[in-house]
Amino acid sequence: MRAAAIALALILAPILAQIPVGGALAQEVAEAPGAALRALDKVSGQTTDIDLRSGETGTVGRIEVSLGQCRYPVADPASNAYARLTVRHRDSGAVLFDGWMIAASPALSALDDPRYDVWVLRCTTP
Repeated sequence: MRAAAIALALILAPILAQIPVGGALAQEVAEAPGAALRALDKVSGQTTDIDLRSGETGTVGRIEVSLGQCRYPVADPASNAYARLTVRHRDSGAVLFDGWMIAASPALSALDDPRYDVWVLRCTTP
């Protein structure tokens, strides 16, 4: 048991040495002027791509998707994006989703709706 703990410490030492004091590994990010999203109507099976600028709202079927912000890693703009979205039911105005969605992990913070799925594809970079 003690040998396993020592081996684990030796493996993790180079990784832990990179973590700044008092925090996790930080990645420099930039804010994009917009985002590319995809929506799926689960009933019809139809997908729709939506290009929104920050502050804009797009309509897909019975939902409205509003983009607050889209951010991406400066070192690799194509690698991952995360967007602040608000999804509302068009008729009732009920909020179905309000939060950050991550392109690389759409299930981590997903829209929970029986008919529609929405996910982030990428940020629109200048």
